[in-house]
Amino acid sequence: MNDTHATLSGTTKLLHIIIALGMISLLAVGIIMSEFEIFALYDLHKSFGAIIFVLALVRVLWRVKKGWPSAVGAMNKAQHTIAKAIHWILIISTVLYPLSGLMMSIGGGHGLSLFGLELITETLDAAGETVALNGAVGGLGHEIHGLITYFVIAAIVLHIVGALKHHLIDKDETITRMFSLK
Repeated sequence: MNDTHATLSGTTKLLHIIIALGMISLLAVGIIMSEFEIFALYDLHKSFGAIIFVLALVRVLWRVKKGWPSAVGAMNKAQHTIAKAIHWILIISTVLYPLSGLMMSIGGGHGLSLFGLELITETLDAAGETVALNGAVGGLGHEIHGLITYFVIAAIVLHIVGALKHHLIDKDETITRMFSLK
């Protein structure tokens, strides 16, 4: 099924909901684990982040193949421009955010495990200390991962506010189109 003015395909809805819930959950867990130094959560955070990364790539390919869904409600030019910018920020960040986390982990020598299955081995020296595989890549990933947090949070909030505005003020089908069962 294709995305139309009246309905969105099951694939579009499923990818949107899984990635949205995943990103919001990973943001919350990431902030909690870094603020309170809960190191036990890092492997789960990285595992789910890697899955979200793959799903985000699928979503980008889906958007390229199917195009962007048309807006349901009427918007002036400024609102349309803001909505487009927020959607672009969100779609780019759903790829860039987990990618930067992977860069940080792998480049920093921490490897990558997916729920305990080691995909990329941690790099250790003779004393058992982690050694960066590529310090520049790990450092760049760390910087991007830290900086993008605030943009992602702001974009998510603006996206939700915009959807609620469509539903409560404009009374159009924007939200119901995303969450309908047909």
